[in-house]
Amino acid sequence: MPNTESKKTEKRSHQSSLAQILQSLEIVSLMAASSSIPPSTAVTSVVRKPLLLSTTFSFPASSLSPSTKSPQRQIHRLLLASSSASASAVPSDSKPVKKETIYFDGGAHYGDLLANLILGLTILWLPLTLAAVSRAFNLRYRFTNLRVTVISGLTGEDRSDFSYKVIKDVQVVPRFIGEWGDIIITLRDGTKVDLRSVPKFRQIAKYCLSMADQPAVLKESGAKGF
Repeated sequence: MPNTESKKTEKRSHQSSLAQILQSLEIVSLMAASSSIPPSTAVTSVVRKPLLLSTTFSFPASSLSPSTKSPQRQIHRLLLASSSASASAVPSDSKPVKKETIYFDGGAHYGDLLANLILGLTILWLPLTLAAVSRAFNLRYRFTNLRVTVISGLTGEDRSDFSYKVIKDVQVVPRFIGEWGDIIITLRDGTKVDLRSVPKFRQIAKYCLSMADQPAVLKESGAKGF
């Protein structure tokens, strides 16, 4: 009968597998006797190997998760997200820094020094001559597109700066025959800045008014001495 024949074939297969196991055990015992490995360790390693081989499974590629299949894609996405986050952290309304350009940079007019040196031969004019010498060597004016700077002292340690936005009024006073003059700048807080013996004083005064937020009319008085 078919059932009897199948049972006989199963029995024969079991007997053949047992014979193979016994033969492998004999080989392991002979190897353990000739080496320093304990028999128990060698037997367990041989027994475990077919068990581990019998319990291995093959999984299809479609059963793996997307993160296991492509870890590099996930890392790439994280890098893109971090870069976009850092880019969004930068304020979009940041304005570029305006470059400062110099309109005028110089000291008092040389004619002021020359005229006062000639008149300094008289004793009465000597104090004014010393003041002119001090202006020629210790005073410097700088007008840029951002601010007005007055530098005084031999090493330039005394310095005052103010922006055109705080200018309220500008007045000029010509000296000698109008070759040089004084510029009197009135600030919004009432402070008056007196710039003495400035060359090209009319052009500089008009430039200050044009750079101010609320330009005022240029006021000019009559020519006065030196």
